[in-house]
Amino acid sequence: MDPQIPESFNHRTEKLSTGRTYHFVDQLPVGYHPKRNATILCVHGFPDIWYGWRHQIGPWVHLGCRIVVPDMLGYGGTSKPSDPAEYSTKKLCTDLAALLDLLEVRKAVLIGHDWGSYTVGRFALWYPDRLHALIMLSVPYTPPSRQYMPIEKVAKRAPNLGYQVYFSNPKSSQDILSHLDKFLALVYQPPHSKSIDFTPLGVLEHLLLHAPDHKNPHLLTDKEYDYYRAQLSKGMVGPLNYYRTSKFRHDEELAAKLPANLPADLPYLFLWGTKDATATPFVINKSRKFISRYQDVAIEGRGHWLMVEAKDEVTQVIGNWLEGLTCSKPARHQEGSKL
Repeated sequence: MDPQIPESFNHRTEKLSTGRTYHFVDQLPVGYHPKRNATILCVHGFPDIWYGWRHQIGPWVHLGCRIVVPDMLGYGGTSKPSDPAEYSTKKLCTDLAALLDLLEVRKAVLIGHDWGSYTVGRFALWYPDRLHALIMLSVPYTPPSRQYMPIEKVAKRAPNLGYQVYFSNPKSSQDILSHLDKFLALVYQPPHSKSIDFTPLGVLEHLLLHAPDHKNPHLLTDKEYDYYRAQLSKGMVGPLNYYRTSKFRHDEELAAKLPANLPADLPYLFLWGTKDATATPFVINKSRKFISRYQDVAIEGRGHWLMVEAKDEVTQVIGNWLEGLTCSKPARHQEGSKL
């Protein structure tokens, strides 16, 4: 398994019981036995693919874990329905449960980043009996809301989410596909004093359509960049549909009367970069109220793309935490630590 060679991982493509086809990496440890080796299911966010976990797969396999990493719906080699309703979190979680069924895995450790973080948090509500532990990166847990709030109103309260108003507009799919190089360079820029803040309302659309092209430094090697570009060139409707599901998600969660709290006995870890604008202290502190076995680790000076920016820290912290679960239960409401 070489992070610079996507083909060096074990790829599979299977049709799930939900009718959707998923491409995923399925990496088994030496001497794998389903009753002795835990399964870790890694869920990527936007605009990412299975490859976002390239630095973690090998080391976690060497810990003796089976690592399963899908291209999520709309990405890479996975089905790409055009209807936003197909991307509701309930349906995504049903797909993930079906993937575990296909692999004959009853319970797994779920790890998610960005949209994947939100998705695995909801998986713990929709399928609480399918998790050994829950790990969320960069996007804190938020409980289901009893009141629906459109993204336009959300962006007025949280200006750093203004870009989501643009993403919710179907027009953005073609805009971004047509300016994919510029978009990727913006999204994968490292956190530093010269970073371009594209999050306020209207800024990203202006940068894509009207700002002159220039070489922005980014976190990817040339090989990595080329691979991402090739995969995302397959279409941006699916990836952006995640931002067009807020009403569907709200209605499904309200109808199911999903609880606000995560299961009280579920081991939980949150990792976040102190330079990540999406992980605000207010939202992080709010999330603590809904999680009994809360633990978090702040990674100093790092931004949103933790699996790349802090690849060694993420790999080691999560590996050590998972090994610790087999020895003792984590302390209730443990205060966050820093790296």
